[in-house]
Amino acid sequence: MSELALAVFAAARDVHAAPRETRSRQYEQFAASFDDRAYVDELSQRGFRWLARSDPAFPPLLGAIHDPPPGLFLRGAADTRVLAAPSVAVVGARSCADYGAHVARGLARGLAAAGVVVVSGLARGVDGWAHRGALDAGGTTVAVLGCGIDRDYPRAHARLAAEVAAAGLVVSEYPPGVAPAPWRFPARNRIVAGLARATVVVEARERSGALITADLALEEGRDVLAVPGEITSALSRGTNALLRLGATVVTGPEDVLEVLGIAPRPNEDNGGPAPGSPAAAALAALADGAATADEIARNARLDPAATAAALVELELAGVVTSQGGVYRR
Repeated sequence: MSELALAVFAAARDVHAAPRETRSRQYEQFAASFDDRAYVDELSQRGFRWLARSDPAFPPLLGAIHDPPPGLFLRGAADTRVLAAPSVAVVGARSCADYGAHVARGLARGLAAAGVVVVSGLARGVDGWAHRGALDAGGTTVAVLGCGIDRDYPRAHARLAAEVAAAGLVVSEYPPGVAPAPWRFPARNRIVAGLARATVVVEARERSGALITADLALEEGRDVLAVPGEITSALSRGTNALLRLGATVVTGPEDVLEVLGIAPRPNEDNGGPAPGSPAAAALAALADGAATADEIARNARLDPAATAAALVELELAGVVTSQGGVYRR
């Protein structure tokens, strides 16, 4: 059986690529005329690669799930060994709150800084912020698509997909030309969970694709972790439910690294502002939570110009993030 032929055949029929498809007469006729080498050459000309499940470089964790794909189509500069490196899936709500965006980005940044590959689905919300956090740290991230490898979905994340491909890999079980479809995204989630040693859910409603990913990870015996959220927020009901069921609580990257058995890398001397500087005063003003620039100026007793300069310094150092005019450590 040609794994590539099965992937292309199933995509053309708009069905899941399962071994039973190879027993059909239609597949036999298709496979008899399918030219693997010519197809791979065409992929290469378009900047894509094919990694078959039988290839020794195929990620072993993904190959071990109960329903592995026939292979993966790849886009990006990274070596395929990235797919077998220690990795964590960071997933959550598409319509995440500022809290979820901040936490996802910070977690991913910390994990990537420790050498962990961050896996997610390139979706809006938590997925996108997780990819951005890994890129912030100069780390490696893998985006798993629920459509053909030649598509950026959603289109609003085309630039983000290009940045992911430049630093890591964009992958899909679907060949070029396959349009997004609702049923492909739950199927995509098994690959997100399958590539990762652990899955972290940042924000999730009671019925959420992120919870599907968590369930798939649990079925494969992988660790599932969750970020606690406000008990009054619908976006926290899924994650808080996971915690009630025994998921590991995540309050920072170090909690995830501990589960993986990876020691955090020591902080560099230039990781924070100089003691007594305006930047140090601004950072101290954020000790109790998020604040606007005006609030920081009042609490730190800085004039507006000094506050603005301090916040720029802290953002460039990766110590503080901002969204919608609100700053957080």
